[in-house]
Amino acid sequence: MPTVRKKENHIQNLIAEGEHQMLDFKFEISDSKRIARSLAAFANTDGGRLLVGVKDNGAIAGVRSDEEIHMIQAAAKMYCQPQVDYTTEEWEINGKTVLEVTIPQDKHRKHKAPDNQGDYKYFVRVKDENLVADNVLIKVWKADKLARPAKIAFTDTETLLLHHLSQHEKITLQEFRELTHINKRKAEAILADFIIVGTIEIVQTSQNTLFQLSTAAKNQ
Repeated sequence: MPTVRKKENHIQNLIAEGEHQMLDFKFEISDSKRIARSLAAFANTDGGRLLVGVKDNGAIAGVRSDEEIHMIQAAAKMYCQPQVDYTTEEWEINGKTVLEVTIPQDKHRKHKAPDNQGDYKYFVRVKDENLVADNVLIKVWKADKLARPAKIAFTDTETLLLHHLSQHEKITLQEFRELTHINKRKAEAILADFIIVGTIEIVQTSQNTLFQLSTAAKNQ
């Protein structure tokens, strides 16, 4: 009996946290492609957990069938490129089964999954959402994988960017291009290099992507 109570507390404690960057509730698994986006997003960001059989409001509904477990397997193996590693554990609470799916952060690879149109994209976890990774962030990932050093030349373009951020705190890619009259590719490359050296941070939301001075840069 004490063991069962301990198990119940584990899941109840997680549910009490609510959905966040490292925790997602799933009432059911009915679409392997959709769940692949969650697996990829967790692996690409900080890792996290899925609680299957839990409604968005935290109510425990229980896993409906073993088919849901097979759909998670299909999501990880068939619809994540490359495959996402995960572990599962089943918990019995008041006669209902909750499936805990744990996805570790993958520090060596980034993973793609199909979007709503079936195109494979990189996803990231931002708060309680799975978002398509911004192109600048992808450039940072690729530079990190290749161990490519940042190449920053303090021309008028870079100076204008840093001055703007010191005065206005944030800037979008389009605003940066309009400010400096440079093309998209060059603007993304400059922002990526500043992120690599720790001068700028990327803030991505479902509405837009913003760039701001890092805490370290502000304190200099």
